[in-house]
Parts: sequence; C-alpha cells; structure tokens
Amino acid sequence: MTALPSAALTYEVADERFARFGGDARAYKLHEDNRWAEGPVYVPAGRYLLWSDIPNDRMLRWDETTGVVGVFRSPAGHTNGHTLDRSGRLISCEQGNRRLTRTEHDGTVTVLADRHEGNRFNSPNDVVVAADGGIWFTDPDYGIMNDYEGFRAESETDGCHVYRVNPATGDVQRVADDFVKPNGLAFSLDESRLYIADTRANHIREFTVGPGGKLSGGEVFAMCETGRFDGFRLDTAGRLWAAAGDGVHCFAPDGKLIGKIKLPEEAANLTFGGPKRNLMFVCATTTVYAFMTAATGVS
Repeated sequence: MTALPSAALTYEVADERFARFGGDARAYKLHEDNRWAEGPVYVPAGRYLLWSDIPNDRMLRWDETTGVVGVFRSPAGHTNGHTLDRSGRLISCEQGNRRLTRTEHDGTVTVLADRHEGNRFNSPNDVVVAADGGIWFTDPDYGIMNDYEGFRAESETDGCHVYRVNPATGDVQRVADDFVKPNGLAFSLDESRLYIADTRANHIREFTVGPGGKLSGGEVFAMCETGRFDGFRLDTAGRLWAAAGDGVHCFAPDGKLIGKIKLPEEAANLTFGGPKRNLMFVCATTTVYAFMTAATGVS
C-alpha cells in the first residue's frame, strides 16, 4: 500500500477519550476517478473492497492483495449502499432500479424487495442485516429527484421511510415514517438499539429495537457540526464513526463527539476491513481512502 498516492490526515481531539487513538499519519488513495463514491463494503472471503460510483452507474472493486482496481459491475442500477448477509452474500441498494437485491454466490441477482403495499420504493439508500436475518434499509428520494443518481420519477409513497424485510416471510414492513431524508443506519453491538441518520435534519437518531422489528424512542443521538451526516459504522467498543463534511467524526457511546479525522474531501460513507478489521475505508466524493486505525470495526 505504500506505493499508492496519499494525503495527510489530521486527528482533531475533542475529548480525552480520543487522545489515545493512533493510526496512520496519511490516508492512501485507492482510487480517485469517481464522480460520487458511496457504499463501501469489505468482503473478507476475497480480501477485496466494493463500492458504488453512483452517477457513473458502476460498482468498483479494489483487491487488497494486489492493489488493483477494476469494474465489478456496470451497469449496476445506480447502486448506493451495500452490506453482507450472514452467509457472506452481497446485499445492495439499487437507487436506479428502486429495489433491494442480493448477489448469490454464483453471481446471479435475486430481488429481495421492490415495493411496499404495492407501491415502488423511492430509491433504497443504505442497508444493514441483523443477526436474525432481518434486512433493514432506508428509502430517501435521491435517486428519483433527477437523472444524476438514478432516473427522475414521481414518488409512489407518502414520504421517505425506513423498512425491514422479514427474514422468515420476505414481507416488507415500514418501521419508521417520521424522517425527512433517512440515510445511513447501524445497530448497536447487542442490536438492542438502531442508529439512523436523517441527512436533511443533520442528525443521527437512536431507537430501541423491540420484538418483530418494532422501533421505539428515536431521540437525537448526535448532531453534525460540519456538512451533513451520511453513512457510519460502529467499532467493537461501541463508538460510532460517521462520515461528514470534513472527514470522519467519532462519537462515544454516550453520544459525545470525542474526535475527528480530517480528510481533504467530503466523506459520504465508510467501513472497516482488512485481516484485523482495523483498516478504515472512506468513500469521499471522488476518492476512496484507506488508513489503519487503533479501532477495530464490527462491520
């Protein structure tokens, strides 16, 4: 990785709990030729990173062992967020096709959900899979607002909501309907809480997860100081690492901002990977960055 171009990292400490963090002094640039990089997911079985270049309607793949970047899928349905299910299969939010899909181990694509109560989704954005196999995803309207990130179209729903695919039946249920633009989401370590970003409201909310996917609460967990919140991930200590306008913001489990890792571009999303899951990958506008941290990610 040392042969790659890099950019200096700035660690900004807001709380002594962040002062102990070490890591790389520079972020290595894995790829710079994106229009809008999003949705990174690390595939440990193949030691590679996938991400979406939404306006270019393609998914790209970086091989950890060789450093080579190539096209994984194009056209890709203007994919945005991705994750892996418990069997290591790729789950993707296809903004352009307005659906949630799963890529099987043989490469075929299965549609998991494309409607709720007979109406098409707006443009599924980000996704997470629970331990019980339930698939949770957000559905803002970025992919139908214009032709840049998808295809201009009229919304068939009464707003931008959050949904869950039942693992036993495949039925889709609406689990939250009081968001302006729901975006990134992630579970707490024990999955008793679900964090969901509302990009337009510029905050992350915290919900209690009940039986059958019922959510309660929804208090504001954190506000964004710079830019806007988008995607985020948790580490094994329960800290939340969120993409924002000036890089990555780190929040303690109590919601306090404890530090930032500054990047040259606006960050959209991030994930952890590498053999020890301490390599942070950040999709930041035109560039995908990678740097090693002292944190170990859970996803």
